[in-house]
Amino acid sequence: MNMGKEIWNLLRKDLMLELRMGYALSGILLYVFSTVFIVFASFIQLPNTVWNILFWVVLLFASVNAIVKSFVQESGNRQLYYYSLVNPVSVLLAKMAYNVGLLFLISLLIWAGLAFVGGNPVRDPELFLLAMFLGSSGFAITFTFVSAISAKADHNSTLLAIMSFPLVIPILMTLVKLSANALGLMNDTGLQKDIILLCAMDGLLLGAALILFPFLWTD
Repeated sequence: MNMGKEIWNLLRKDLMLELRMGYALSGILLYVFSTVFIVFASFIQLPNTVWNILFWVVLLFASVNAIVKSFVQESGNRQLYYYSLVNPVSVLLAKMAYNVGLLFLISLLIWAGLAFVGGNPVRDPELFLLAMFLGSSGFAITFTFVSAISAKADHNSTLLAIMSFPLVIPILMTLVKLSANALGLMNDTGLQKDIILLCAMDGLLLGAALILFPFLWTD
């Protein structure tokens, strides 16, 4: 079986499991909408700068809740079964692709929720959508790989936080700057450099994960 077909079958399996056991996704959606409601109840008027920061903070913690289960739900026997059938790189890429799509969907819901309670200050939707996609990709790549490490360490959630947050802070800071331009809060002439920097960070994290994951998988 070629790698493309392996990734597709694993991706379809994850989607079917999520649809069959929708409690995880329901919990994430409950977290998102309850956070948006708290924002609505706390702020009479939501300044654009606060709107920008809140968007990424809510997405960051929703990402942790969404991706922490990536390898936790895979039992040792199931991982051994996968090991005998598919390439470990296919397993990692399928998990990452699924999580990128999930986080991008969550980011759209957060945007809609914050726009409903605090207005929609986004002046450049194309740039903001690009920032959401790059941010979802960066968070998904980082948290998925760290989730695999955490699963090998007896599902240690403390290890997940210690290892992942230093990696996502540079991504988060660049995303805040990029989205500030999309909201018209600043006029930066170096947008292309920021976009290239985000792509480079995502690519570097992806490359490191692809190199290291096969060794982790065989442990």
